[in-house]
Amino acid sequence: MEQLQAISEYFKAHKLRLVTAESCTAGLVAATLGGQPGCGSWLEAGFVTYAPEAKCRYLQVKPETIEKYNLTSEPVAREMVEGALHNSGANAAVANTGVAGPGGEDGIPPGTICFAWAFEHNGTTIVFSETRRFDGDRNEVRQAGTDYAIERVVYYHKQLQSGIPARSA
Repeated sequence: MEQLQAISEYFKAHKLRLVTAESCTAGLVAATLGGQPGCGSWLEAGFVTYAPEAKCRYLQVKPETIEKYNLTSEPVAREMVEGALHNSGANAAVANTGVAGPGGEDGIPPGTICFAWAFEHNGTTIVFSETRRFDGDRNEVRQAGTDYAIERVVYYHKQLQSGIPARSA
């Protein structure tokens, strides 16, 4: 990802301290960001929670949310991102959950990833979420999801700064 240096500078300039909550990418977001020199000033922590029980235990995802919406869902991604943010000293968070492949699960096609981004803003947690589908084999999907997750941190932070409405947690 070519723009990692610019993203790193953005995090520093805006005093963002980031935490990740990853399922589908299995820590690739944190590892990618951790490769940037000076990342210790803005990368707080990374949670890798593949199992539903881990999502519930470490990120406070409600079992009812998983049961009602499925593991690959925006409601689960939203609870993951909120849990990561509240279980860290960060003021920004990114989460993902999905099906990398090779096959689909529970009727969800391979390459489907649900994302959520959260920011502490004026004493409130603001959350954005979306679902995307990526082409490729398992590792290509994981890499595409990683790149997308990182790029959208800046995108949504800029939206928040410009007053674009999002749902409060």
